[in-house]
Amino acid sequence: QVQLKESGGGLVQPGGSLRLSCAASGFSFSEYTMMWYRQPLGKEREWVASITTRTTNYADSVKGRFTVSRDDSKKTMYLLMNNLKPEDTAVYYCHTWFGSEYWGQGTQVTVSS
Repeated sequence: QVQLKESGGGLVQPGGSLRLSCAASGFSFSEYTMMWYRQPLGKEREWVASITTRTTNYADSVKGRFTVSRDDSKKTMYLLMNNLKPEDTAVYYCHTWFGSEYWGQGTQVTVSS
């Protein structure tokens, strides 16, 4: 059974940093592209970053501040978020696709003074 579970969210001040984790199980993690999405309260879910087996890509809004990485031995994807801004406040979701779409439950990130 495919499972994705995010962790590491919390409350941080503007300019702070946070590291999210996505623990995966039930599929060949190392063979698939993994993605981060986020959904601010009352808004649509938006793509944040992706990581293939070799490359990474980022939304313009987070480029230069966020870093996505993966540890295939641990079946875990990470998102290091630096210089956080209030507009980064959202529920962050782990996502992958291989015939069907799979989503984690989300973890809340709140950036506020």
